Amino acid sequence: MLKLYGRATSGNVQKVIFLLEELGKSYERLDYGRQFGNTGTPEYLAMNPTNKVPTLADGDLVIWESHTILRYLASQQGTSLYPDDPAQRTFVERWMDWALASLNPVYLAGFKDAKKSKDEQSADTGPNLAAELTILDTHLCEVPWCAGQSFSLADVALAPLVKRCVNFPFALPELRGIAAWLARIEERPAFAKATSAG
Repeated sequence: MLKLYGRATSGNVQKVIFLLEELGKSYERLDYGRQFGNTGTPEYLAMNPTNKVPTLADGDLVIWESHTILRYLASQQGTSLYPDDPAQRTFVERWMDWALASLNPVYLAGFKDAKKSKDEQSADTGPNLAAELTILDTHLCEVPWCAGQSFSLADVALAPLVKRCVNFPFALPELRGIAAWLARIEERPAFAKATSAG
């Protein structure tokens, strides 16, 4: 059975749970994270030297980095969520890469600032978050899913983080495309299970 190491409240762990549930895979999730004091142990660091979650163990194979895990699981099963055609695959991968390179830094800043009083928050956090979300929103006003007409790994990778971003206490523009997309995502039982811990 697959073993997923990571706390249920981690956005990156939720991406993996979302996909595992979509694929109907059997897995065991284990509570790992800095708050459990177990990601810095020699045993865990031997599996994942970053001291972060998630980590997936598939027998003797150990995989870390959430998007690498997503690609592995989808490729292993041969699902349409990750097309075989290289050209079609670019539509999925561009948004997965955008999530890591562009959205994730402003998401992390928003996550930290959301816990602070308004006086302590950075003046740039809200505008930076709004700018990145507007890029995605403009796209989702034109197509129903991140990669175009079909649900894909891009939606799996983005949904847990975007759901949090739109609920941060910052002034954001009207995000009609994202709102409609999230409504479709939230109809999926796999997403409900993946994000049930908050």
